[in-house]
Amino acid sequence: MQTTTEAAGQDASTDAPAERSTETTVTVRCTGHVRTALDRSEFEYRFEGDTLREFLDALFADYPELQDLLIAESEDESTAHGWAPTPEELPGTWRKNPVGEQTVAYARVLVNGRFNENQEGFDTALADGDRVALVYPFIFCC
Repeated sequence: MQTTTEAAGQDASTDAPAERSTETTVTVRCTGHVRTALDRSEFEYRFEGDTLREFLDALFADYPELQDLLIAESEDESTAHGWAPTPEELPGTWRKNPVGEQTVAYARVLVNGRFNENQEGFDTALADGDRVALVYPFIFCC
């Protein structure tokens, strides 16, 4: 028989909340440079947690080369520098992840087909069976 403390998810010896570990399994799809680095385009990945941040932390621990490939360390690394000038006022609503949570120029992270910055950034919730796409296309210039 469970005690009230045990039934409430607490450790009976300390009355502290019991550690609950959540494992999530997602399908990871990779394109371009990410696909080349991992030498595969799709795989299942299980990690501790249930957010995009926890997924990325676990993935980068297993594949450290991906962090430098995908995550910008500065605003300059996340900004594409092209030939077209940027208007002073951009139309519509533009959201950007905070510095340290931005991808390098042209690289993107999507959850179930939507850019993470259009959801909750790196705090986007993940559930079993979700799809995470790591996109960094090859870009060629003439």
